[in-house]
Amino acid sequence: MTVRFYYDIVCPYAYIASLRVEEMAARTGTSIEWCPVLLGGLFREHETADVPASTYSPAKAAMGATDLLREAQACSAPFLPNPRHPQRTVTAMRLITATQGQARISITKALYQAYWVDNSDINDLDVLRPIAESHGLSLADATRPEVKTRLRENTALAAQRGVFGVPTFEVDGTLWWGQDRMHLVEQALGGDPIYLPSVQATSVGHIKFFHDFSSPYSYLAATQIRHLATSWGVRLEWRPILLGALFRTIGTANIPIFTFGEARRAYTLRDLTDWADWWNVPFHFNPHFPMRTVTAGRVAILEPKTTPDIYKAAWVDGVDLNNDEALVEVLNQAGHDGNSLVSATQDPAIKAQLRGNTEAAASAGACGAPTIMVGNQIFWGQDRLNRVSEALRV
Repeated sequence: MTVRFYYDIVCPYAYIASLRVEEMAARTGTSIEWCPVLLGGLFREHETADVPASTYSPAKAAMGATDLLREAQACSAPFLPNPRHPQRTVTAMRLITATQGQARISITKALYQAYWVDNSDINDLDVLRPIAESHGLSLADATRPEVKTRLRENTALAAQRGVFGVPTFEVDGTLWWGQDRMHLVEQALGGDPIYLPSVQATSVGHIKFFHDFSSPYSYLAATQIRHLATSWGVRLEWRPILLGALFRTIGTANIPIFTFGEARRAYTLRDLTDWADWWNVPFHFNPHFPMRTVTAGRVAILEPKTTPDIYKAAWVDGVDLNNDEALVEVLNQAGHDGNSLVSATQDPAIKAQLRGNTEAAASAGACGAPTIMVGNQIFWGQDRLNRVSEALRV
């Protein structure tokens, strides 16, 4: 089998992936097709922002910066944030396109080193010239019409296949986006990847789990977080929040998926299924999305044991959590006193606690749900449960 690896030197996560992809291929007995593309060209093909990070709220930008450093460290990737980032990488990517085989891999690694380790200005021809010459190229190769055309065509073809960002991996027509999905790629290749680290003794006493029933990724995390906490012997604090209120506080679109391009929206829906399969849990996207989950959140504060039942109702059974009668029925069927719980959600103290949880999440630096806190460390997304586990190793 062959893995197509789409990348651009400008993306730090693609750099991290470039350090891991060969080992993954060796473990699975597959070959890699290194596919240089222009990330900006992909954005234009899909009519999305040229620099998506420029649209991030300060909270999301800060979370992203922390996450990048954490991912680099976890993957043992030498890394220094380049103060010139994002740089224009057209000439560098043309040099890569002008090569084939091992020469392409070699110059790719040299350019990643220059950008993300040496912090060089790769728009400076005096920087690019010795890199090109050490790989049997000249800067003139980057100006050849056929090379320019090939890079444009590579980018357009990738976009047609559904590639909207880098790094992206393609196996038999199926795409995975992000170096944090490489375990899914390896599984598809017949490998047996290890995702969560082994449990060890920990000095951590508890973890906080900020979540909202409106979030399918919160559901996926909720199916795993109790087992994770129990395995490590730490106390789990369920902290329901109002995701919409958090978004308004930090200046994020109320329903982020609605701001995605068509390709990314389609990918997100499949990504949810991929993760449900990975965790071996049922999942069906709720037909009533987006849902107002104020009452459900208050119920979960009143009785945290209802949390799994409410999540199952929303993201397995397709129940409309906007409907109080439906919520009561869900609670009753799960063995709770639904009428009493829903009636008690009008208690001002419970209302205040839900608002307080949301304010606490915002103050901690949360930019979405689920958000998990281990001490003063904050992790965003159910795809960071591996990093949560690593943080417990103290």
